[in-house]
Amino acid sequence: MKKSLLLFTLCFWGAFAWAQAKKDLNIDDIFKNGVFRGQSVYGINWMKDGQYYSSMIRDINGDFVVKMDIQSGLPVDTLASSKGLTDLLDKSIRIDAYHFSADEQKILIETEHEAIYRRSWKAFYYVYDRQANTVVALAEGDKQSFATFSPDGNKVAFVRNNNLFVTDLATMEETAVTTDGQYNALLHGMGDWVYEEEFSIAKAFKWSPDSKKLAYLSFDESEVKEFSMAMYGSLYPVEYKFKYPKAGEKNSDIFLSIYDLASSKTTAIDKGSEEDVYIPRMYWSNDSQHLSYIWMNRLQNELELRAANATDGKFELLLKETSKTYVDLDFNDQIEFLADGSFIRTSEKDGYKHIYLHDASGKEIRQITNGAWEVSTIVGVDKKKKKIYFLSREQSSLEDQFYVVDYKGKGKKQLSTREGNHRINFSGDFKYYIQYQSNVEQPLRVTLHNAKGQELKVLEENQAQAETWANYQIGTKEFMTVKAADGQTDLNAYMIKPADFDPNKKYPLLMFVYGGPGSQMVKNSFPSSRDAWYFMLANQGYLVACVDNRGTGGKGRDFKHITYKDLGKIESEDQIYAAKSFAQESYIDESRIGIWGWSFGGYMSSLCLMKGADVFSTAIAVAPVTNWRYYDTIYTERYQSTPQLNPNGYDDNSPVFHVDKLEGNFFLIHGTADDNVHFQNAVELENALISANKQFRSFYYPNRNHGIYGDNATRHLYTMMTNYILEKL
Repeated sequence: MKKSLLLFTLCFWGAFAWAQAKKDLNIDDIFKNGVFRGQSVYGINWMKDGQYYSSMIRDINGDFVVKMDIQSGLPVDTLASSKGLTDLLDKSIRIDAYHFSADEQKILIETEHEAIYRRSWKAFYYVYDRQANTVVALAEGDKQSFATFSPDGNKVAFVRNNNLFVTDLATMEETAVTTDGQYNALLHGMGDWVYEEEFSIAKAFKWSPDSKKLAYLSFDESEVKEFSMAMYGSLYPVEYKFKYPKAGEKNSDIFLSIYDLASSKTTAIDKGSEEDVYIPRMYWSNDSQHLSYIWMNRLQNELELRAANATDGKFELLLKETSKTYVDLDFNDQIEFLADGSFIRTSEKDGYKHIYLHDASGKEIRQITNGAWEVSTIVGVDKKKKKIYFLSREQSSLEDQFYVVDYKGKGKKQLSTREGNHRINFSGDFKYYIQYQSNVEQPLRVTLHNAKGQELKVLEENQAQAETWANYQIGTKEFMTVKAADGQTDLNAYMIKPADFDPNKKYPLLMFVYGGPGSQMVKNSFPSSRDAWYFMLANQGYLVACVDNRGTGGKGRDFKHITYKDLGKIESEDQIYAAKSFAQESYIDESRIGIWGWSFGGYMSSLCLMKGADVFSTAIAVAPVTNWRYYDTIYTERYQSTPQLNPNGYDDNSPVFHVDKLEGNFFLIHGTADDNVHFQNAVELENALISANKQFRSFYYPNRNHGIYGDNATRHLYTMMTNYILEKL
């Protein structure tokens, strides 16, 4: 085990409260009272002149959309208010979200927001004309989804009851782009469940730059099998059904179309001879005559960027990437078209995610960034100055730092100056940006900068949060590296120790794991509420550790792809090996090592307890996948291929088939209304454990989804897990 130079002691804030007794951490302060939550600057929407941004403020007087001065950070105008809208409509209005037209004279007001799944929602929309001081409902009837202004601000497209519509704001006349949409059968302009969850596609339409056309996806899910969940609370439980394609099963048939508003003509885009494919991204060219889109085969080991003619629907191939494992869409989907048709994109084809420039035909002109490190994301492309702003992990795989480089790959400069992780929100004219930065010693700091990186103003630095933490007894969090099961590869890790840590004592160890493909749990960021729980456990005599096994992110393609077709094998081996390494420390009680995780982490903790029965004495699994055959097509087949082609990869590391090895204490927790990792996973694992005559504990949360929250559920869950750890570990 090697401790890195990143060794942080979280007693830095002790100076704030050295003269007073420290408080003990407790569940209520962490998960009920929100004592450790910090502040941020939310809802930033840059305005077109680049000198102002808008934000939404909600207080006892109502909801306000305000115009903020960049330099002073003070409001200079109220652009809309719930009271004003209520007076105009003679009905009460709450502003849940808002969206400007291009000239900023009209605002789409979203109210009565109703979540559907993770990224989808429906609401009632109103169009507020600032100049005329009038407001009108966008549409009549049922709620709408994804209402979006056309680029010229004269029209709004939206989805209602699985069909796509356009409203002309001059006449408020509504035109149906599609009419045959049907629940659980045919969706237009909105993603199906699996596209939404795994490709982040909820809104599945896009305006052309000239506002004359709409490109949209349609999903025929009529042959996709339904999954049903019982929703409790009434005399007879309600059965909720939705289409969910499990690994190896039928996907939706997908179609890409372009609707011409002037002619009311719909042109189908040729998707080629292969039917069982994915179209996860689309991009309009600057001339509005060509629609580029990403095409992937079902196994996701082939990716093509195609350019379709908006008139006849025929396409030409711009580029193609193939892989012996999979082509990671998240590393290949950032594409920015330039005025001459050339484009900038990201790819990990050289082993690390980097930025590339291509000409209009798709030919690669140059690789703009390179090295044995990853670009995290392109923040923006300043087309006037030919500069690319991006976040990368060049300095450390634990941190996202902020850089700028020109189109030629020259003049690369780091703009961020502080340790830790960064998020950037650039103004449309690339004159200013707002930076969100934190590290393990410093709470979230929100600052305004010019394009040169100079800090102009501090918008939030969470002094109150730092002082709150200072009032509590907090231990230490140490970053380190441990070896993988191959004995050679370094894995990022951290360990939390109690404030009164004594190296001469023996401590039980609780490991937290996620471990899924591309994920990162070990990062140099300020502690979260869950970290506060870990510090609470530390103060009760536990050590808490986390290891990012092989297969996780931040260290390149080979490190991540090594788990292909064998999810769980190498990951669990690494966690077991790390636990054995920790056990060699004189201050760790090797007979009391536990592990817990959620979702993929619950899968890992279950598998580790069973495969590592000689190492782990206790495990908690929250909402775990227990057999990859039960999970969805897009995610599972990307990493496992299909169960028809790779049956052993599905079964060899499924906890369901390792129950005979269980020796320690096992606690299984799940929500009954989990639309993502179905409750079925828990039921089938329990059945296998019962058949093997293995004793375990289980608990279910009625009507809770994958996040298990709402109506005291979070507090209840962490109280229950705390009690279990105190009892069993």
